[in-house]
Amino acid sequence: MRRRLWLGLVWLLLARPPSSAGTPSGPRRPRSYPHLEGDVRWRRLFSSTHFFLRVDPSGHVQGTRWRHSPDSVIEIRSIRVGVVALKAIHTGFYVAMNRRGRLYGSPVYTAHCRFRERIEENGFNTYASLRWRRHGRPMFLALDGRGAPRRGGRTRRHHLSTHFLPVLVS
Repeated sequence: MRRRLWLGLVWLLLARPPSSAGTPSGPRRPRSYPHLEGDVRWRRLFSSTHFFLRVDPSGHVQGTRWRHSPDSVIEIRSIRVGVVALKAIHTGFYVAMNRRGRLYGSPVYTAHCRFRERIEENGFNTYASLRWRRHGRPMFLALDGRGAPRRGGRTRRHHLSTHFLPVLVS
């Protein structure tokens, strides 16, 4: 009788509860977010350097201080969870990054136009090129203090020039 009681106690201590999936000791369940794919938002991306991201009719990516510029309305289309494409509504150009980290407007959607969107702790968003990296580090979309685009190889996630606040279009 004592032996059965002892074995039962050991079995209870060693047995895992059925709801332990997702704990550090158990495997994590895969998550599915199909409702987030294909989401489309129209926003103005306001940089922490006080410029709105815009793509002009010639395809140049730059910043503007004018809030109501028609070039600054950006369509943020979710490709898959955490991956977006940025398209200027007025000009029809996609924001793209080449392998050297330079930003440009692309008339057609390519792999250069995909960015990983991340919401930072301060509430701002960062956009890193999904295709290109420099020395193993991601290259970010950034506007400097004059509103000119910064090269992606010289940017980091913690730089304020890479932080953008999506502002609703009114």
